[in-house]
Amino acid sequence: MFIRMGIKRLCAALALGLVVSSGVAEDSKTLAPTPPMGWNSWDSYGLTVTEAQFRANMTVLAAQLKEFGWQFVVVDEGWYLQNPENASVPEALRYTVNLRGQYEPAANRFPSSVNGGGFKPLSDAVHDEGLKFGIHIIRGIPKKTVLANTRIGRTKYRASFAADTADVCPWNPDNFGVKTNAAGQAWYDALMKQYASWGVDYLKVDCIASHPYKGAEIRMIHKAIERSGRSMVLSLSPGPTSLENVAEVAKNAQLWRISNDVWDHWDTEKGKEWSQSVKGQFPVIASWARFVEPGSWPDADMLPIGQLRPVPGEGKPRASRLTTDEQRTMITLWAIARSPLFIGGNLTQMDDAMKSLLTNPGVIEMDQHSVESGQTEQSGDMVVWTSKSSAGTPKKYLAVFNLSDAPLHIDRAYAEYGFVDRAQYKVRDLWQRKELGVQSALTVDLPPHGSIVLSLRE
Repeated sequence: MFIRMGIKRLCAALALGLVVSSGVAEDSKTLAPTPPMGWNSWDSYGLTVTEAQFRANMTVLAAQLKEFGWQFVVVDEGWYLQNPENASVPEALRYTVNLRGQYEPAANRFPSSVNGGGFKPLSDAVHDEGLKFGIHIIRGIPKKTVLANTRIGRTKYRASFAADTADVCPWNPDNFGVKTNAAGQAWYDALMKQYASWGVDYLKVDCIASHPYKGAEIRMIHKAIERSGRSMVLSLSPGPTSLENVAEVAKNAQLWRISNDVWDHWDTEKGKEWSQSVKGQFPVIASWARFVEPGSWPDADMLPIGQLRPVPGEGKPRASRLTTDEQRTMITLWAIARSPLFIGGNLTQMDDAMKSLLTNPGVIEMDQHSVESGQTEQSGDMVVWTSKSSAGTPKKYLAVFNLSDAPLHIDRAYAEYGFVDRAQYKVRDLWQRKELGVQSALTVDLPPHGSIVLSLRE
């Protein structure tokens, strides 16, 4: 386990009310001891989210989901753009940059940021709700700052010393990369102090985990967070992060994306290879299971459920195209694998069905408090995962998935899934929230793309 926090950071974590529980034993020094849970604005609003929209979703999460463990609310990409609707014409974009060369929230979209308030007023509102505040950034230094050769904080360095003008994110034009030198570290140090002053609890850094992988910048950002005086959960995007980089990302961040963006389709669609399907996540998530530990969470991406914005090539908002069975299968896989859980859909349009998916105590407990999670079998289109509880009543978890387009009949003794310590168990269906009595075998018909997840107690 990587220990990231000194005494000052530990005190800051306790002040933030971090609930500490690891998969093996409690450790008060671990940041993000359980998989983070929250809401992110990207799937609902893309670049265009406003303060009013963010606050409306925050209010719903606080009122209806916080008690179940959902606690982070995150403003995703482009909060400093005054005209994000012009993103397809990069030269027309208008950026909000302060005198120190740092991005500020666009006041026409985030009015509480006027008069130099930055995100502090919005962060305060989040904290007043008992939640935690997060933002998204693209790695690097604004091009406008480099062209002005702005001095970096109170240092002797200027932006031109920090910038790598040959390095631009392939899919975002906003910034130049940052050199691995003293000026580059000074830039990130100043940036993290700005975010600390805003009360940021969660930082999602994009264009850094793959496409391309930037290990040096990951290390600099980690060091800058440590120097900022505030504990911030660090999330790295996009995926797929390479397995060969696991030691570095686990040492420097609390979560990292393991795949391309996940959208609301069961299988890969022609022409949308840039988007990961739910079915396509099964082998990816399985390959990362052995690296899950408190404070280090392979991230399977957001949950594209509820009302979503258009994705590239599509013209209007829509309800998630995943069926009820597919949504349950997705959440079951994410939960038994202990992935971070971030809601993508618009919470202001949450219906009873969506709320039921997000407020299932048994499924959430499995995500937050289990150990030894892993895929134990794949027989054709049947996939099996198991894990064990690490808190509360001792129990084991069994999830069986049907990846095929046809129904699947299952009639197997629990011993055949590796549970050989006893012949019978007290069984509970987590999604049905129903006790099934004492059983020695699982007999069930799974619909296409469906699943079942059970807890087994002695």
